[in-house]
Amino acid sequence: QGQLVESGGGLVQPGDSLRLSCEASGILFNIYTVGWYRQAPGKQRELVSRIRLTGLTDYADSAKGRFTASRDNEKNMVFLDMHGLNPEDTAIYYCYANGQPYNRNEFWGQGTQVIVSS
Repeated sequence: QGQLVESGGGLVQPGDSLRLSCEASGILFNIYTVGWYRQAPGKQRELVSRIRLTGLTDYADSAKGRFTASRDNEKNMVFLDMHGLNPEDTAIYYCYANGQPYNRNEFWGQGTQVIVSS
């Protein structure tokens, strides 16, 4: 059974940087589209970034220019480098992996909390 485990969240000040990591296990990682969602208090979960199998990476408008998503297929890892953090980035960040078009599997991590506050 596939599993995703995030790490790297924490409390930071506005303007700081943070790297989130996600380690996948139990899946054939390199056939999965992977990425990050986040859910702020009182809001719906929203896409932050998605790394397609082609290597093309999509970003939410709020993340463009500040966040960079990457993957390491040898280590089964997904990363989200965040810069210029502001209080609006405060949320629980979730790693996900989607197996389409190869399978119908979708996996989510348990989430890692990011709090941006002075």
